[in-house]
Amino acid sequence: MLLPVITVMPDKPLRRKYILVVSALLLSVGAASWSWHGQRAPATAPAVTFSTLEGERIAMQTLSGRPALVAFWASDCASCLEEMPHLVELYRRFNDRGLALIGVAMAYDPPHRVLELARRRDLPYPVALDLDGALATAFGNVSVTPTTFLIAPDGAIVGRYVGRLNMPRLRRTIMALLPASEQLPARYSSAQPGALQHAATRA
Repeated sequence: MLLPVITVMPDKPLRRKYILVVSALLLSVGAASWSWHGQRAPATAPAVTFSTLEGERIAMQTLSGRPALVAFWASDCASCLEEMPHLVELYRRFNDRGLALIGVAMAYDPPHRVLELARRRDLPYPVALDLDGALATAFGNVSVTPTTFLIAPDGAIVGRYVGRLNMPRLRRTIMALLPASEQLPARYSSAQPGALQHAATRA
């Protein structure tokens, strides 16, 4: 024998109080979750040093005076792999005008897999390993991929993008941060188009 399902709704004053209490609980849980995961990005680029697959060390301060993209990714992240060709296009188009781009593999990604993927994809920009998670921590405890930071020439973080990038919008923002070509410092000019160009110090 099937019994009817009866839904009892509280009267309006009680229902309103119930909704307010539940809303407050959800907000407090959300705030706690935000604080717990530490997703709040720093206002300026942290003073970190990237260790690349090629054994180079790139200090964040060496990128001062030029816009930079720092892209956190993982080899098992489908969205990361899908947007890689677009990052390559950005790098090839704007690197000779001063744009720096560094990919950062997450700490849980096996280095041999990162190296294999970078070679297979022929990535022209430097890829750094974050073996101890220090880079992700410095950028606000990054835990979701892809997460990309756009840093202005003065070091201010002007964009934090979680998930797939809106490439047309990002391209416009980068162009607004780039110096005019006639004002470009000599060390940013590209004598060989498409060549790997970045300020780095050897380990």
